[in-house]
Amino acid sequence: MENMLRRLTYILTVFATVLPAVRPAICCADEIDFRIDVMAVLSKAGCNAGVCHGNLYGKGGFKLSLRGEDADWDFVALTRDQSGRRTNALDPNASLILLKSTMQVPHEGGRRFAADSQEADILRRWVRSLGNGAAAESKRQVTRLDVSPAGPIIAAPDDAVALRVVATLSDGSQRDVSSLAVYDLSAPLVNVSHDGVVRASGPGETTIIVRYLNRQVPVRMAFVPARPDFVWRGSEPANDIDRAVFAKLQQLRSNPAPVCSDSVFVRRAHLDLLGLLPTADAAREFVSDQRPNKRAALIDDLLERAEFADCWALKWADLLRVEEKTLDRKGVQNYHAWIRGSIARAKPMDQFVRELIASRGSTYASPASNYWRAMREPLMRAETTAQVFLGLRLQCAKCHNHPFDRWTQDDYYAWSNLFSRVDYKILENNRRDKNDSHEFDGEQIVFMARKGDVDHPRLKRPLAPRVLADRAEPLPADADRLLALADWLTRPDNERFVQTLANRVWFHLVGRGVVDPIDDFRATNPPSNPALLDVLARETVSSRFDLRHLVRTIMNSRVYQLAAEGADGELADDRNFARQEPRRLAAEQFLDAICQVIGVPVTFNGYPTGTRAGEIPGVQAVRLREQSLGGGDTFLKAFGKPPRLQACECERSTDSTLGQTFQLVSGPLLNDLLQRPDNRLAAWQMSGRPAADIVDDLYWTTLTRAPTAAERDACVRVLDQSPDRRQALEDLTWGLLNSNEFLLRW
Repeated sequence: MENMLRRLTYILTVFATVLPAVRPAICCADEIDFRIDVMAVLSKAGCNAGVCHGNLYGKGGFKLSLRGEDADWDFVALTRDQSGRRTNALDPNASLILLKSTMQVPHEGGRRFAADSQEADILRRWVRSLGNGAAAESKRQVTRLDVSPAGPIIAAPDDAVALRVVATLSDGSQRDVSSLAVYDLSAPLVNVSHDGVVRASGPGETTIIVRYLNRQVPVRMAFVPARPDFVWRGSEPANDIDRAVFAKLQQLRSNPAPVCSDSVFVRRAHLDLLGLLPTADAAREFVSDQRPNKRAALIDDLLERAEFADCWALKWADLLRVEEKTLDRKGVQNYHAWIRGSIARAKPMDQFVRELIASRGSTYASPASNYWRAMREPLMRAETTAQVFLGLRLQCAKCHNHPFDRWTQDDYYAWSNLFSRVDYKILENNRRDKNDSHEFDGEQIVFMARKGDVDHPRLKRPLAPRVLADRAEPLPADADRLLALADWLTRPDNERFVQTLANRVWFHLVGRGVVDPIDDFRATNPPSNPALLDVLARETVSSRFDLRHLVRTIMNSRVYQLAAEGADGELADDRNFARQEPRRLAAEQFLDAICQVIGVPVTFNGYPTGTRAGEIPGVQAVRLREQSLGGGDTFLKAFGKPPRLQACECERSTDSTLGQTFQLVSGPLLNDLLQRPDNRLAAWQMSGRPAADIVDDLYWTTLTRAPTAAERDACVRVLDQSPDRRQALEDLTWGLLNSNEFLLRW
């Protein structure tokens, strides 16, 4: 009898759903709305999360759409799937959706809420309404989500703040949804209660993602110590960058580190702009210079050096996949020469990107077309272009709506269709491994085919191509998709493009992006200092995308010139740019610095002797199966030179490994360089100069500073007392090359 009643209830529910004429109109203000109320409960309880029933395959035979992106699917899953066994309109308390979520029957996911909670009451009333013909349709949607306070800074002894979340619906009504909103944490610095009360576990800054249905708002908040005796000790701002950074530091009651010394600055500036150490003579001359504007003058001089183009071409070559296997040797040489030449000639950054995106033709005669040659299918082109030039990681939207950003699966495939007609004419392929379909050796022609689209996997048809922008209209059918994309992408009012370029330059000079990671711009990963990002973007546009202008502006700021330690030796707040964060030299910088100190070059397979690591266009010029890596190539690989298979800064590693230790301690390359009879150490040994002078030269050449009195005395004793001065020089140099002061960029 019970089964018959349940089946009858199910049949009546189905008829009520498919025959809207018999459904009563919504007449009560407190009537439960499936899309607004029930879907919010499912999200709050975590039922539709990826680790639970929102999983691709569901859990325990019950599947919901991920994060509630498909309310129609979820309505059917709850009311019709498995004969409607999850809802019981005659006895709502007997519904499995309530029994399991309140753990009145065993549930692998545990108790999601109490039987007398607001969530249980909403589900109970909704299940009861199914008997009256309630359905999933609703004209109301959430159009806006407001969270207050926005960006609070809470000073001790206060350690908690209550968030108020208000949803605005499409009918103009508003409701407080603080108890039904979902609170996701970017870091475990705080705890958030069910109703949105945030309590800190210690001082620090974090971001809370407040989510309600399809809307999410990031709230960045900081908990700071009381510091009743805090006195601002920052230097006078030099430009708007300083004003933006110092304003936030004062709010956080945090002082910046003092400005770095001249010896630190000259080393830092040479490494950042040229990828090289300053010579001992250049460093001494700069430190002894008494001009008040000598730092600005040095920046101007370095920006005009040829090595600036080498250094910054290397950064772009990493992102643009300049490597030999896909592009072949000649393609790499031409592509890298075009990148380097663009920087050397001060080509505006927007023009550089426009030429890349719109490029086509011979990969030898039109080097920019190698951008497309390195990416053989549309989805790869779409994801790479979005990540490199818009700072968007769209990969999640390939299979479902992006869970942490606004982009839907429809957006993903409409964007991907912009790239679907890029095609190739392979004039020749002289690859030596006939079984490797990814190896190309020979000229190719990149062109736009007249046909070809990417099908949306759910709709089984292509979507009209359109850009990633609010209210973007589909492109006309006869539009040149790459030209239209290039024009839209590089517009000065394309805020995301401008911010992404500016943020990349800031990252390379300061070591941390204002948005970090630098290619992950999304609502749930807000900038640490929005005012600073605005300043950088404004400088980029006002200078007409002049790379040197932006670099010059950043380096002339007090923020760039801060020391790595606070005034009293404490570590200042590096997340808010209160100091320079020491970081290990990049692989090419490190090897070139070693060669510069010792005074002899390293050879690289396939390149002439004298080629610096920072000048190498590609990754490896020879195939490993035909010739093993030489000492220089092995060193670069060990210290994190990327294979350039991804368009991400994260591919370049600066992490320390045991293999690096072996390279420095017992590796043949460093020891062979130190023992070379024609190196700088031999010249010092044969010079007949006093040991103290040699030690001074060694320190200025290696660490860009004079030795302290104690260091000088100790080194002089080693040289004077050693029976083999050459061996002693090698030992001293080896020790300095292995010091943190040399290994790190301060």
